[in-house]
Order: sequence, then structure tokens, then C-alpha cells
Amino acid sequence: MSLAKELQKVLHGSVEDAPKVLEAYSRDASLFKVVPEVVVHPKNTDDICALVQFVNVQKEIPKTHLSLTARAAGTDMSGGPLTDSIVLDMTAHFTRLLTLGHDCAVVEPGMYFRDFDRETQKKGLELPSYTASRELNTVGGMVANNSGGEKNLKYGKTARYVEELEVVLADGHPHVFKKLGKEELAVKCAEPGFEGDIYRKMSALVRTHAATIAAATPKVEKNSSGYALWDIGDGVEALDLARLFVGSQGTLGIITKIKFSLVRPLPYSAMVVLFLDNLSELGALVPEVLKAKPDSFESYDDHTFKLGVKYFPEFARQMVSKGAKEMSLFKLFWSFLPEVWMVMRGGVPKLVLMAEFRGGTQLEALTKAVDLAGHITKTQPRVSVRVARSEKAARKYWVIRRESFNLLRQKVRGMRTAPFIDDFVVPPNTLPQFLPKLEHILEQYELTYTVAGHVGDGNFHIIPLIDPKDQKMRRVIDELSHKVYDLVLAYGGSISGEHNDGLVRTPYVPKMFGPAMYALFLEVKKIFDPQNIFNPGKKVGTTYSDALTKLDLPPIKTKKVSTPTKKGRMQKK
Repeated sequence: MSLAKELQKVLHGSVEDAPKVLEAYSRDASLFKVVPEVVVHPKNTDDICALVQFVNVQKEIPKTHLSLTARAAGTDMSGGPLTDSIVLDMTAHFTRLLTLGHDCAVVEPGMYFRDFDRETQKKGLELPSYTASRELNTVGGMVANNSGGEKNLKYGKTARYVEELEVVLADGHPHVFKKLGKEELAVKCAEPGFEGDIYRKMSALVRTHAATIAAATPKVEKNSSGYALWDIGDGVEALDLARLFVGSQGTLGIITKIKFSLVRPLPYSAMVVLFLDNLSELGALVPEVLKAKPDSFESYDDHTFKLGVKYFPEFARQMVSKGAKEMSLFKLFWSFLPEVWMVMRGGVPKLVLMAEFRGGTQLEALTKAVDLAGHITKTQPRVSVRVARSEKAARKYWVIRRESFNLLRQKVRGMRTAPFIDDFVVPPNTLPQFLPKLEHILEQYELTYTVAGHVGDGNFHIIPLIDPKDQKMRRVIDELSHKVYDLVLAYGGSISGEHNDGLVRTPYVPKMFGPAMYALFLEVKKIFDPQNIFNPGKKVGTTYSDALTKLDLPPIKTKKVSTPTKKGRMQKK
């Protein structure tokens, strides 16, 4: 009997194994391809419990490889939801907003953020950790990756807003995790059973290895790499295992419900736009902007700027679709004339910085922006400054920043976007030294790429374009990844600010955290998932060679070697 038929017997939801379906679920937004054995659309939590129990039984058979990998919208750039076993598609049935209060919401992980946001906005509420892919991703994906975005500078990442999680664990039952104080933790540690065992072991782990955890804690503001042992409490006064699941990429259990706290964003905005011709200007500029406390501080490079010019009609349509319906294409073109004139006079800027301020009134937001613009004009006259006086005026810059990756992926024929050095973080004060060294590394390879990022956090996304038929690309990806991540770690950074480890960065996790901390990550995985059934090979357990074999690129051809035959002739191998 096929696996699909076996699974259908224990589930209420549907199971698929048609070749077209498996092909569709074999990719995300990364460079990898891994074909699953089946795709399951679980209907409810009971289905997920049944799946875990089924796999547990099968694991008793020697050499059984079955595992469970939760998948949401498939926008992951790291290969996180790819597996050769069982995919759990959470977007089919786990899509409900269960409750919406005055400052919080309970939601299922398969609900798209755009739908969730539409409902929360009706009450003036927002989950502010949304990403540039906000129209495509789900809230479950945001939790699994600990996503952050353009508002991270003020509001932080998704972990800040996760109050409680319901998770199906390796025992095949749902459990609720939230922050526990000293007395609650003591009660949990005294409980019998699988959950009590987890609390006892995790409390002991963070207590015993406090020095190792403190030494390995990332020194930058954003990080999605590894398991967040530094952020779950001391195991005595408090322990927050919900925080451990955030960013764990489904490797510790299957999330079925999420309770988010929400914020009330200020309704009005204005933006200061800064055009830099030289990266050396960042050293003095970034601290001055951060002193002004902008709500967002974003950037994109000259490659992205040129992309915006080249594909202006597509960007214009995006702006119209995002709410600028009162604008004609002519008016949109007219709005870009100051930038066109600037380029004609001085060339394309090396970097464009966007500092957004929000306020309770338009005057409040605008005053903050005008004050910063005036200060920068006086203190750094070589920096060109523009003030977008309203949200409408700033929209063109946001669309270029948010949509460049999608246009790059869709419009450049014969080439493919390659997110493999797409999410590093370095301390912002190191950017003037770091960026030229990074540029020198990239110049050694014939690559077209864009650079966009959250400059206020030192978090940058570099997306190269590659020829998917080029047999050299496997070697280039391997070499360039090592060089870039070595540079990032030399500056005290993180290999992932928000896109997580997945297949692409898990091999670098030991290098980032060191052997002692990596051993703790392995122990965490063992505590929660002793049979390795939840999304294996992510966060821990994947080597460089493992990841390279899963790249959706042609293999490197080995040179044919001639050897003598018995008659003295040469034959090719």
C-alpha cells in the first residue's frame, strides 16, 4: 500500500502524491529543490496528532526515513519547508482568525498576513513585524522564521509579539507554551509525562550552561540563526519555551495556534530620503539618523535604483495597486522627475537611505522629518536630501524597496535569483568598513545583484542573479558563501537576521556559534524531537556537501581523464 493511502486512513484532511503536486511543493523561493513523498492537507489538530503518532510507529521499523515538515506560503528563501518525506500544507485549513481583542489576537498559522492585517486594521491594530513579502506570507511562517521587516528598528521582530503557542509535540499531543514565572515553572517541572520532562531538561540546560549561552549570544539587534536559548529565561526565575519555538523552523513541533500581542500604529508619516555617492559617508550619517529615532531606516543600492528606472511601468502599476489610484501614470512619472534630474547631474547614487517618521498628526511626522533633513543638509552637504511630506509622497520609494526582488526574479530572462547571502547582519557602526570589503569580494565574481536592507539594524539582503544552466554556479555559491559569512562573523555579525537557517545556512551555524553552543542546539533538538521527525536537517544536522547536493542547479562536470588500455591506446573515462 502506498504511503498516501496509509495516511488517508488516519486523516480527515486530504493526501496527495500526484507528480504535479509533488513538483509544486519541491521548491520555495530558495535555490533548492527537494521532492516530497506526499503532501498532506491536515484538517484540524487531531489530524496533526494522528500524523505524529503514525510516524512514531513507523520509526520503530529500522531505517524508516519518514518525517513531517510544516509548510505555509512557500516564500522562504532558505529551503526551510523542503523535504523528501511528508509535507504538511497549513494553508488549506489552518486559516482562521479565532479571536481578536483590544490588544491581541489568536490565529491559526496558515492564515495569510494580508488577511490577518485586514482584520486587525479594522480595530486600528497591527502586527508590526511584517516583511516585504507581506502580501504573500502567512503568520505561521513569520513565527517559524522569527521574521522582521521595515518596522523592526522601533517595534522589533515577531518574537516580541508571540505571547502563547499551541504546539503538537513528538508525543503526538497538543501542548500550550507561554512564559512561566518561578512558581508556575516549579509546578511544570514536577509534572509527570513528556511535557514535564521537557521543562525539567530545558531548565537544567539553561542553568548548567548559562556561561556558554551568554558567550554565544549574538551581539547584533537581529538574529534568526540557531535556537534562541539566550532569550528564554534562566530556568529558575522564568522560562519561556514559546520563545524557543519562534524561529525554530518547525524543527521542534508543529504550531497549531498563535496568540499575538498587537500595537496601535501612529496614522501619519513623512520620510527623509538621503542619496549617497560614497559609502564612506555612512560612518557619520547613520549615527545622526539614529539619534533622531526614526520609525524605519531602510536602504537600497544603485543596482536596485537602476532596476526601478528600467522597469518603471511595473513599479508604477504596483504603486497604483497599493493605493495610489488617484494617480495617473503621467503623474507618477512626474513625481520621479527630481530623481531623474539628480541622476542627469551627478549619476546614480551608490546608496539610497529612507528614514520614516510617524506621528499622531501629519504635522508631527513632518516636523520630525524636516528637522532631520535640515540637520543633515547643514552637517553633511555632500549628501543629497529629499523630504517626502506624506505617506503618498513616500510610496514610490517604498515600492522600489519592497518590490525589487520580485521584479528581479520575474523580469530578467534566462537568469535566476539566487538568495544564498541574502540575510546577514553586522553592527551598524561597522558599515563604512564592512561594505567596501563586501563589495571587493563580490567584484571577484561576474554577478548582477541588488542590495537592499534595514540599514538601521545593519541587516542587508544581497540577491545575485545567476545563469541556472552555468555549471560553475555550484562552485561560486560555495566559495562566495564562505567568504561573505567569514567577513560577517569577523565583524561580530549574524549569518541570518530574519530569513533563518534552512538548508542554505544550517551548515554555517557551528561556525557562527562555536562547538559548545552547537552541542546545546543538538541537545535541544533531542529533548523535543528524540526521533528526529520534525523537519530534519534544518538548524542542525546539514553539512556543506549535503546542502550542495540539493541545489536546483546542474552538477559540476568532472574532467575526463585518459588512461592507457592493454594495447597502449588511450581511453576516456
